[in-house]
Amino acid sequence: MPDTTRTTLVDGTWQPGRGAILTSTDPATTRELARWAASSTAQVDAAVAAARRTVDDGTWRRRSPAERAAVLRRLAELLTEHHEELARLVVAEVGSPITLARTLQTATPAVNFGWAAAKAESGPRGGYREELPPLEQPVRTESVLLREPIGVVAAITPYNYPINMVAWKVGPALAAGCSVVLLPSPRGTLCTLALVRLAEEAGVPPGVLNLVTGGADVGAHLAGHPDLDLVSFTGSNTVGAAVMRSAAATSTKVVLELGGKSPTVVLPGADLDRAVGPSLLRFCRNAGQGCGATTRILVHRDDLDAFVERAVAFLADHVPVGDPHDEATEVGPLISEEHRDRVEGYVERAVLRGARVLAGGTRPTPGPGLPGWFLAPTLLTGVDPDDEICQDELFAPVAVVLVYDTVDEAVAIANNSRYGLNALVWGEHEEAVEVALRLESGTVAINGGGPGRPDVPWVGAKQSGTGTEMGEDGFAEFFTVRHLQWPTP
Repeated sequence: MPDTTRTTLVDGTWQPGRGAILTSTDPATTRELARWAASSTAQVDAAVAAARRTVDDGTWRRRSPAERAAVLRRLAELLTEHHEELARLVVAEVGSPITLARTLQTATPAVNFGWAAAKAESGPRGGYREELPPLEQPVRTESVLLREPIGVVAAITPYNYPINMVAWKVGPALAAGCSVVLLPSPRGTLCTLALVRLAEEAGVPPGVLNLVTGGADVGAHLAGHPDLDLVSFTGSNTVGAAVMRSAAATSTKVVLELGGKSPTVVLPGADLDRAVGPSLLRFCRNAGQGCGATTRILVHRDDLDAFVERAVAFLADHVPVGDPHDEATEVGPLISEEHRDRVEGYVERAVLRGARVLAGGTRPTPGPGLPGWFLAPTLLTGVDPDDEICQDELFAPVAVVLVYDTVDEAVAIANNSRYGLNALVWGEHEEAVEVALRLESGTVAINGGGPGRPDVPWVGAKQSGTGTEMGEDGFAEFFTVRHLQWPTP
């Protein structure tokens, strides 16, 4: 367990927080893991000032791309070296099953920091310096585009993937030459503390990566700080809107990765034996606590009975709920009692309006010593696409089965959402591609898609966010472009 006596890092110095006292709790056992003090607003100001100083004096941005890459590559190596202890920490703090903690939660961040190291060396699309062809008319001129680090970045990360979300924001920011003030979710603070200490060990200079901790008050103060150049936030739409309002006062650029209510479209005649399992696991992974979870499953009326039969059997036989330290566990607890109560309220109201629970809907008994906030994977039918359970992001292992009669109707139902982050389509390849092109979604996986890639963008349509994370387009968010032009003989 990381040291929690000093949870604020300002200009290379670890300090005790001077704000509210917060508690980190194991969501599987409800056991207190640590009690720690959040940062004060004065400490937030000091962290931003440290980042601004290192931008202004060039501490980091004037280092060569190769030097920045070496530090990021070393951080990736340290994440790999400490892989198991970090995975165990994720299990304790977030409740992710150990198999997921070892992969998406800890192995993937190492890959993403390695990708950031490569981007530091190669530079953004077009390069750090791009010479344009001469302009001949009306006067002959030459032009150069300079892509320079945007400056001070506030990175505000969620609890569900506490290390990987830091990798998504801090990795590209440091690769670009920016300085960062990092604020993790209070429920992901222990994991973030461990990561930041590894970043220090890797050689990130003092003041280039600063850490503040705390809740909504700390976040509001940070997001509205006048000395920021970019706020990168991942979280709920409600908080995202508040971040945007705060940043608007100083016209600070924002990148927001927000909610999702993503569809799975099972086309007529799709191979159900191939489609059912992956479709269900997509909404059960990390207990459904993922913005890209595909929680609306659209099935053709002729295939409904066969799909439901397979789905119920799969959830019963292949999706065990229990101790997240057990390698057989597929679904661990939700993050808090309040969150579980909220989700159960949605299910109860849906049932009162006529929904039928096909599976789950209950609090399982995961085993002795596990009084935590577990919810069985839940599948409902008999709901209307406009119902709140089909429109609101629950962030839980709860999905609905929606019936359609034509492919056009399926597309309309899939697009009937204020979100547009992720989607999944099953069916004959050419038809599945045609449907994917009609979906209002930043990412569409066809027939299962493939593994995550750091070199492709994660971007949302509609209310799923603004701006881009990862890939060339996400890396470009951390740069500003200057144009130099002069006449030539």
